[in-house]
Amino acid sequence: MDNGMDNMLDMYLFETNSLLEQLDELLIEAEKAGDFTVDDVNEIFRIMHTIKGSSAMMEFSSLMQIAHRIEDLFFFIRENGLESLDSSHKSTLFDLMFRSTDMLRAEVSKVENNEPLSDNVDHLTQEINSFLKKISDDNPADAGEKEHTGTSSPKVASQPAPVASPSLSATSLEEIRLDVAECPEDPAAFFLRIFFDEGCGMENLRAFMIISALKESGLEFNYYPSDVETNSQSSVSIIEKGFFLTFQSREEADSAISQVNNMNNIRSYELIENPRAKTAPSAEKKNASAVSVPTAGDSTPADRSPAQGNAHQMPSKQNLISVNLAKLDNLVAIVGEIVITESMVTSSPDIQNLKNLDSFLKATRQLRKLTDDLQDIVMSLRMVPVSGVFQKMNRIVRDMKQKLKKDVRLTIIGENTEVDKSIVDSIGDPIMHIVRNSMDHGIEETAEERIAAGKDPQGELTLSASHTTNEVIITISDDGKGVNPAGVLAKAKRNGILTKPESEYSQKEILNLLLAPGFSTNEIVTEFSGRGVGMDVVKKNVENIGGTISISSELGKGMCTTLKIPLTMAIVDGMEISVGKSVFTIPIANIRQSFKVKNEEVIYDTEGNEIVRCMNQFYPIIRIHRLYNIETEITSIEDGILVWVESGDKSYCLFVDELLGEQQVVVKPLPVFLNSFNVKDSGISGCTILGDGNISIILDVLNLYAASQNQY
Repeated sequence: MDNGMDNMLDMYLFETNSLLEQLDELLIEAEKAGDFTVDDVNEIFRIMHTIKGSSAMMEFSSLMQIAHRIEDLFFFIRENGLESLDSSHKSTLFDLMFRSTDMLRAEVSKVENNEPLSDNVDHLTQEINSFLKKISDDNPADAGEKEHTGTSSPKVASQPAPVASPSLSATSLEEIRLDVAECPEDPAAFFLRIFFDEGCGMENLRAFMIISALKESGLEFNYYPSDVETNSQSSVSIIEKGFFLTFQSREEADSAISQVNNMNNIRSYELIENPRAKTAPSAEKKNASAVSVPTAGDSTPADRSPAQGNAHQMPSKQNLISVNLAKLDNLVAIVGEIVITESMVTSSPDIQNLKNLDSFLKATRQLRKLTDDLQDIVMSLRMVPVSGVFQKMNRIVRDMKQKLKKDVRLTIIGENTEVDKSIVDSIGDPIMHIVRNSMDHGIEETAEERIAAGKDPQGELTLSASHTTNEVIITISDDGKGVNPAGVLAKAKRNGILTKPESEYSQKEILNLLLAPGFSTNEIVTEFSGRGVGMDVVKKNVENIGGTISISSELGKGMCTTLKIPLTMAIVDGMEISVGKSVFTIPIANIRQSFKVKNEEVIYDTEGNEIVRCMNQFYPIIRIHRLYNIETEITSIEDGILVWVESGDKSYCLFVDELLGEQQVVVKPLPVFLNSFNVKDSGISGCTILGDGNISIILDVLNLYAASQNQY
């Protein structure tokens, strides 16, 4: 596939996936309301119309067929009104639409994975046709094949059947740039010529989307080229000469222009009066719509000032673009190298002992500021809202409600909270698993149970997201029956998971048992749980992106799972510390305080471990030189410094030689071959390159504590 086709495919996948997500949200909201609105019907028709046309152009037959049949179905509903459906029809329609969107999404997934599409989707299209036949009062055959005005549907995408132009061909319109009067006679009084953004691609389908939108508003018009839906070669004509719409009156043309102004990827347009029109506009209208005909010496309409004639440069309303994530990854990598290089230049030993460097130091400070700003901007480019992940949970809850016969509503809070794109992609599965657990385990089986417990008969599942300085906090909570500590302990004992007597387990430790491998409170294997692959996988996935997970619950009140996840993993603010001749980096987000203590301030627990008091609490001391067997002259607690760190539910103090200073660092992953040595379990999350070219190990505060406990 050449680069042009790759770009078209990327655009197709982006637009189709966006439309399917939009359709899913629309269907869920409509089902909650118990009915479609007129706007819903029009929107579904438009979505399917667009997917049908673009899939036909890409020759994705299965997608085109499904979209075409749904389009026919909603065309009938639109023409006959929602009153043509009774309550049973609507219930069946919702199920049919959800299954259809699942099928469309599955086919799109095959396209993304370069897998062959389904050869036969007759089982679904026949079901749609049968439903259409059931609700149709007219001839069923006609209802299914009824043509939409101006939107002929191809039967075979690879064999387009161009529609004959009624009075004006695309070829003859080439002369319009020389003299409108030379055009063949057309009944329309006005031509609206539209040019799309250069390089936007798929111009014929974009023209077709304009046609669909204008017809939705009830306008009557002709368009040229007239085969934009079925002939990809019409894009060439549109790029060179523009896309033409013809209207009988100025009012209709103005109405079209008002809609065109709100559409994407339109570079310019011009309204041209047709002097060959059979019915000329009134003198008053002529005065109001005087135009200057473009001459042979003119360039394209986009090159002229809007004040000349009726050529209009589109306002700069399009402030969003889609960028391939791989390009952003490359950009982040390059900025990371710039950060490292800048640090190498400013800390070069060759200039450290030189005098009279005021101008150089001033320049380096400005360079540091610009580098920091560049980092912030580049990282912000990768930030996307969690709404995409959250909205998908609507569908999970909806499907489980149907299968488990539970009445549950999903409440979403903070869906516009932004996180790095790579992290958003990674948290979808953990959140889905937790939502399924809440639906399956948490919410009571029947409304009677909830009423008996003094609760609303309808259960509630809440998804919430919020920001702190360097991390996003996501909570998934339900108002169900909560976790029975005695039951968890009993199950853990049967599974051999307990490591100490049952009486010594705190409430928090009992809940943490739910995250142990192979632990499941479900005694029966169901479609959703009970296979022993559960929250431990969620915990592992969350920790893989530098996050932590914690559970809280009150018996009879519900359960809450909290995920704390870093905003980004590529560039972090770090504190460089030294231990012997080694340099380590601790993420600033994990540091609460640093301080010096005297020997008498250190106490010992029953096992001889060092503890220090801070803020009226006692925290264990971990000596990094002992943990990693590093030779150092700083062994007395008074000579070094304590760094109070915190991650998840772990809070303790690290004993280090000295603090070297704060530095924004680029996180580099560890080489793959080190995975066999369980380096991450030793409290190491990655590394970074310092200004002098040396490597600094980045400490994982959460795993470092676990590593110290295993050592002791």
